[in-house]
Amino acid sequence: MVTGQEVHLANTECGSVPAVPVIVGDVRTSSSIVVANTLRVFDIPMVSYAASCVCLSDKRKYPLFFRTMPSDAAQAWAMAELLRLMGWTWVGLVSVDDDFGRSGIQMLMDALQGTEVCVAYHVVIPRVYSKMTMQRIVDTIQKSTARVVATFLCFLSLFQALFEEVVHNNVTDKQWIANDAWVTYGSVSAPRNIPSLAGTIGFAVRKIDIPGLGDFLARINPSPTSPNSDPFSRELWETLFGCSFSAGLGGTLCSGSEVIGIGESLYTDVSQLRITYNVYKAVYAIAYAIKDMLACEPGKGPFLEGQCPDVLRLQPVQIAHYLRKVNFTTHLKEWMNFDESGDPPASYDIINWHVTAQGTIEFVTVGHFVSSQGSDLHIDMDRVVWGGGSRHKVPVSVCSSPCPPGTRKAVQKGRPECCFDCLPCAGGEISSKPGSLECTHCPEHFWSNSNHTLCIPQQVDFLSYNDTMGVVLCIVSGVGAALTAATFATFLYHRHTPLVRANNSEVSFMLLLSLKLCFLCALAFIGKPVTWSCMLRHTLLGISFVLCISCLLSRTVVVLVAFRCTLPGKNLMRYVGPAQQRLGISTCTLVQVLICVLWLTLAPPRPAERDIMVNRGPKIILECATGSVVGFSLALGYIGLLACVCLVLAFLARKLPDNFNEAKLITFSMLIFCAVWVAFVPAYISSPGKYTVAVEIFAILASSYGLLFCIFAPKCFIILLRPEKNTKKHMMAR
Repeated sequence: MVTGQEVHLANTECGSVPAVPVIVGDVRTSSSIVVANTLRVFDIPMVSYAASCVCLSDKRKYPLFFRTMPSDAAQAWAMAELLRLMGWTWVGLVSVDDDFGRSGIQMLMDALQGTEVCVAYHVVIPRVYSKMTMQRIVDTIQKSTARVVATFLCFLSLFQALFEEVVHNNVTDKQWIANDAWVTYGSVSAPRNIPSLAGTIGFAVRKIDIPGLGDFLARINPSPTSPNSDPFSRELWETLFGCSFSAGLGGTLCSGSEVIGIGESLYTDVSQLRITYNVYKAVYAIAYAIKDMLACEPGKGPFLEGQCPDVLRLQPVQIAHYLRKVNFTTHLKEWMNFDESGDPPASYDIINWHVTAQGTIEFVTVGHFVSSQGSDLHIDMDRVVWGGGSRHKVPVSVCSSPCPPGTRKAVQKGRPECCFDCLPCAGGEISSKPGSLECTHCPEHFWSNSNHTLCIPQQVDFLSYNDTMGVVLCIVSGVGAALTAATFATFLYHRHTPLVRANNSEVSFMLLLSLKLCFLCALAFIGKPVTWSCMLRHTLLGISFVLCISCLLSRTVVVLVAFRCTLPGKNLMRYVGPAQQRLGISTCTLVQVLICVLWLTLAPPRPAERDIMVNRGPKIILECATGSVVGFSLALGYIGLLACVCLVLAFLARKLPDNFNEAKLITFSMLIFCAVWVAFVPAYISSPGKYTVAVEIFAILASSYGLLFCIFAPKCFIILLRPEKNTKKHMMAR
């Protein structure tokens, strides 16, 4: 065929031009490998229309091999794209134990590298198999949790044996992914296989309706008596349908008119032209190569010294050169060229097996895969009928269900990476998307919500004026200040009465003023802590209470001196006169002022944040840090010291005349004061959040109310309700 001579190759003239400069074929990979190796000796190119093995893309071994059939690598890539698009991450693989099966599966696994798709199992069907072997393979498929099975099979006997066992074992919950070798094979889609294989989806070489081909075939008559007789068609009829054409008899000898009808319908049926279209493209590729050769301008040719090819004596190497440069669009608007490996752009129909009303399988095209458009896979999901019992719903094939938001993946030891457990995110971490590998830490001052799907601002806790507790404490503080003001007004109005004059009205007014400050300073502890409020609340507290206790101490000393002075001739009252009392009160208060000034100067109280854990996560506590612990201790310790001295002196003066019980009242007030602040310490330490401040305010108000009621309530009772006792005679009766 190559030399055009029917003699031994050794007798041919070396260097002669082959009679066949280019060959279209062969259909099988194995044949193509042999022929390509043979033709390489003669530098003759060949264009195969069905050989798909990726091994033929090796230009070092097959430099003159071209094809219009996409390589198996393209089909493996398309299959991987389909698996990714459908979200199938747990897939079983079935292949035949030959070069086609091994290379196809390997290319598919290479295409799946870097994706979330995992292989549940890979079963290999030997070329020589037994029923027991096939049974074990089907058992593996049936028992696996992978609902999707991708195949690389290429032998009819394997198809039939595998699916016969599949049907026998009633395997109906699998979605089959078919390669091009069997996706449109009629014997596999027999009605008995419908329960198991309905909904199969796979890739086939594109089906094209070649314009004019059907009419052309209809005009050809195999009969030698026909004016449109054709020897090739006559040979085809004789081979396929057992017909015998006799020109002498003027007729056709077949087994009957029915056979003739079937033969004509098969012969002229152009509805399923897939491989035929590859032949069509191969012929056109050669035609375009020759056209480019004819268009060569002398002196501008691609060969030595700008020579153009001699179209009268076509050289195979020259045709191969122009084949590499072919770039055209077919009549069907499909772009065609050969890449550096001699491969065409990959183009597949996505075929889906639909069950017709008559109970047969119909091959429906539901999408396309075209590598020339950036490896795009387009599928019409509304037209797809799925397998595995899903029918109108995409089957789910995963080893582990996707982790919901708020959890992260934890790979199961010893299993593929798509088999995992879902662990909840830790506190302060979130995952907002399904299938997160890691949880994300929330920013500062944020915390995860209960579902760990969103970072929300942390709850900020401080005693505000809007809180119920804050409102109550404000009312209690205001009432105390109002009662103090009312007492002040009462004493001022009755300042000339014996009772008020006997109680040293000037010190009483100073005491009432300090008590009012004590009530009002509680308001400084409410609200969001800021620098000025932190400095104000502690200094105001310290100075107000020191002023208050200094007044009580001064009155206690006066009472003690007045009623315990028993030394004759000693006029000690001159040392506790009004001037001396004012000096003593001012001195005691000034000491506290100096302590507070040093405290505010060196290390003042300041706003601070503190995290505490509650049921819903950490809570930010806004509080006033004391700053200098020494300053804070001195300020409170000085108050405690004055209170203790006052309590001791008042206790010593408790047994006074019945009608004048000032020392007893001061003793009771100091007992209440000390008891409140002693109880305050453990309560303050154990109270969380804003309750710490509330306890401090409660201690301030309780001690202030204790002083107000113990010192002034009895006096106001006499002034307002028992005025007959507010006389000098009554007070001096004893």
